[in-house]
Formats: sequence, structure tokens, C-alpha cells
Amino acid sequence: MPALLIIAWLVRDVRAADGLLPVWEYWSGFTTLRGVAQPTTTASSFVLLVAYGAAAVAALRSAAAASVLIVTGVVTIVLRLPGVWTIADAAAPQDLRDRALLTTYTALAAGLALIVVGTAGRRPSWEDAERPVGPGRGTGVAVFLLLGLQAVIFIAWEIRQTFLYPSGFYPAWFIGGRPLNIPVTEGPPGWITGAIILMALVAAIGAVVGAGYARPLGLIAGGFVFSSGVLGMARIIRFEMYERFTDLDIEAQLNLLSFVSSFLVGPVVLILLARKGVQRTPHGPPGPWGGGGPWGAQPPGYPPPQAVPGQQPPAPGFGPPPGPSSPPPRW
Repeated sequence: MPALLIIAWLVRDVRAADGLLPVWEYWSGFTTLRGVAQPTTTASSFVLLVAYGAAAVAALRSAAAASVLIVTGVVTIVLRLPGVWTIADAAAPQDLRDRALLTTYTALAAGLALIVVGTAGRRPSWEDAERPVGPGRGTGVAVFLLLGLQAVIFIAWEIRQTFLYPSGFYPAWFIGGRPLNIPVTEGPPGWITGAIILMALVAAIGAVVGAGYARPLGLIAGGFVFSSGVLGMARIIRFEMYERFTDLDIEAQLNLLSFVSSFLVGPVVLILLARKGVQRTPHGPPGPWGGGGPWGAQPPGYPPPQAVPGQQPPAPGFGPPPGPSSPPPRW
């Protein structure tokens, strides 16, 4: 349902703007369309549409369907929630605002339904081969570094903007309202950026510990990072900023490099997380820091190695204590 709603609004924007090119130019910041032709979407809607398509495929074919549904539902609620209070003050015709508000409530209900279905679909009795798998050790560390870097870059620019924009521009940048004018179906820019930062940080931490949710959340965060890079590179090419790079001031140069970073990091994260993950269980591959557990430590109840006939037992203090051990926990 959320995907169909996005498609409907995208079709409306293309028809109102008399073509896809004006919509793309608006998304990229090349132009500002006014009046009836004002687009109701941004590139974040397109990223969400792709995420919904991937979630639908994963829900049908992946053992991690529950995690995918839960993550997609949470992201939907977080990104669509501002519409509850921003649409009423949007600079759009009343009928357009009514439809946008209905879309917002429908998307929130669909997001909640995804969470409920995903939670109900979690089975604690999954066998090892059926458990949702997270990124492998090397992949997890790489994703942690890349998404962590992008999160830091986004945070730095958000902080910098507080010194550039007039004081009256806040808190509208984060929660909407005058004087900010945003597309009727979208959240405020600061809210969207904050959500992407949070997604990137949570996915980065989850990736390094091999959590099952890290793959779907990291893929969505990587998609938003790549989208930011694509739009930034489009502006760089359109205005030929690369030819004047040495003539720009240091802040403009850093801004340009930030877009290049997003353009390069985004697809790398997508490729890394699209690969088949591995299970970090006591019987599986070692964790990122060398042990069977997430941080290299063996989980409670980890069974001691069986003695081999003719082999000396480990010296005191260098092995598990003698005696029976509890079976490994199942989660």
C-alpha cells in the first residue's frame, strides 16, 4: 500500500509538471516550480519506493523477512509522521492537502501493520539455518566505518547550518511550519536528515556486531546516502563546479567533497550489504573481534571443547572450568 501511494503521487507530479524532467530538476535543486505544478514529492519518496519493492521481494524469499518488515515499518512511520502536523499549514490547495493527509494516515497505518506482522512472524524456535543473518565480520566493519563517516558528515553540516541560516528558520527546519515551504507529502528537511543520520548510526553499530536488522536498515540508509550523492553530483555537473573547484572557498570545497563522498559511499554500502550474510552464533563464524560472540567474547553457556583422547587438558586459567556446561542459548 505505501508503494502504491508513492507511485500515485509521483504520477501526479509528472502530469502536473508536464514531464519527468521538470520534476527531476526540482528534486535536484535546479529550479523552483510554483502554483499547481509544485511537486508534492522529493527524491526521498523514490528511495522509499525502491525500499518497499526490495522489502516485498525479501519478505517472500528471505529467512530475514521479519526483520525486513519491522525495519521497513519503523522507517515508514519515522519519515511520514511529520505530515500529521505539517500538512495543515502547507502552501497547497485544500483538496491536495486533504489527499496528502489521508495518504499520511494510510502510510502510518501500513507502517504499524508491517511492524505487527514482522513481530508476529518472528519464531524463537528457528533452526540455525533459518535464522536471520547479519553482515560478516569484514563487511560489518567496512559498513560501520562507511556509514559512520557519512553520519558524521551529515551531523557536521547540520551543525554548520545553524550559523548560516537566520534564527527564524529554526525550528521549522526540523518540525515544519512557516517560513519553510516543503512538498505536501514530505517531512521537513532537518527531520529527514536526522532520520537518515539515526538510520546510518544504528545500522553501522548493528553491522559491526552482526545484527540481523543491520542489513535491511543499512540498505535503506545506503540508499538515502546514495540519493544525496546523486543529487549533489547533478548540481556539481550542472553548474560546472568541478571546473572552479580551486577558486571556491574552503567551505564550498568541503560541501562539494561531501557530495562526492555520498556518491561513492552509498553504492559501496549497498553492494556490501546486498551480499549474503553469515550467522554469528556460537557454532558459526567468529565475531568481528575474534570470538564466537558479537565482540569476540564467548556467550554465556558456551560449551567447552571436547577432550581428545591422549591430549592433555588445558592449564588452569587458560580454559573453561571442568564440569558440565549448559547448552548454548537460542535466539
